[in-house]
Amino acid sequence: MKRELTVSPSPIDEGALIAARKMSSGMGAAVYFSGVVRGLESNEAIAAIDYEAFHKMAEHQFYLLFDEMEKRWPIESVRLVHRLGKVNVGEASLWVEIIAPHRAESFAACQWLIDEMKRLVPIWKKPLQ
Repeated sequence: MKRELTVSPSPIDEGALIAARKMSSGMGAAVYFSGVVRGLESNEAIAAIDYEAFHKMAEHQFYLLFDEMEKRWPIESVRLVHRLGKVNVGEASLWVEIIAPHRAESFAACQWLIDEMKRLVPIWKKPLQ
């Protein structure tokens, strides 16, 4: 399984990421997820979220999750980008691409990855007014 991970303060260019997609002829599904900062956090209006991470451990945990994904689903590739630093309302803080033979595998793997990421990866968010 091909894996690409970016944890960076750089804005996420979804168009460029989608344009760079590579998949073999045996794959029939490319699922994309974009997590965008909402204007409300715990029912309070916010202007942005500040993300911080224990970078080395975050990368380590992401790769452990990728290993587990590979055991569970016939994934050809996963690409994940997570922003750090200040991310304004309306901007993407997370982007995920899963390529697999069928949509059910792609959707299931993507949802599992995001749920487990939120549970295990040391990335913290602080709402900013």
